[in-house]
Amino acid sequence: MSAITDFEVRAANGSAASLAEYRGKVLLIVNTASKCGFTPQYAGLEALHRDYADRGFEVLGFPCNQFGAQEPGDAAEIANFCSLTYDVTFPVFAKIDVNGPLADPLFERLKAEAPGLMGSKAVKWNFTKFLVDRNGQVVTRYAPTTKPEDIQRDIEKLL
Repeated sequence: MSAITDFEVRAANGSAASLAEYRGKVLLIVNTASKCGFTPQYAGLEALHRDYADRGFEVLGFPCNQFGAQEPGDAAEIANFCSLTYDVTFPVFAKIDVNGPLADPLFERLKAEAPGLMGSKAVKWNFTKFLVDRNGQVVTRYAPTTKPEDIQRDIEKLL
C-alpha cells in the first residue's frame, strides 16, 4: 500500500504540493477551522510542532468549511488568522473537503486507514487528527475533543 507521503495536495496558494517532502517524518494531519470552539487547539498544535520538529515531526493543517461553515475565509485570511492569532509556523494547506463527493483523496485514505468510533469513516467535526508514522502509514485517529498535549506520548513513541 502506498504511503501518505505519496499524495499530492494543494498548497495555500493553490499550487500543487507533494507530501514527499515529509518522507521519514512523523506527521499529525488535522482538519482545521478558524471559527470553531476547538480553534484554540491551534496553540497546542503549534506547541507540538515546535517541541518535536527537530526530532522529525510535522503538523500539517488542512482548513475545512464543511462543519458549521466555521472556515469561511480565503487562503490569505486563513494564513493571516493563523499567524497573528496563534503564531502558527507549521504548514497550512489549501481549504479542502474532508467528506462527501469532493473529499480530498488524502482524507479519503486517512479515514479508510483509521476509522472513527464503531468503524465510521466520516470526519465528524473540525480538528479531527490523524497520526502518521515515519513510513507514511496511518497509526490512529483522534477525536476533535482530544487535546494536542494528550497526543504527546503517542508522538514520542513514533519518534
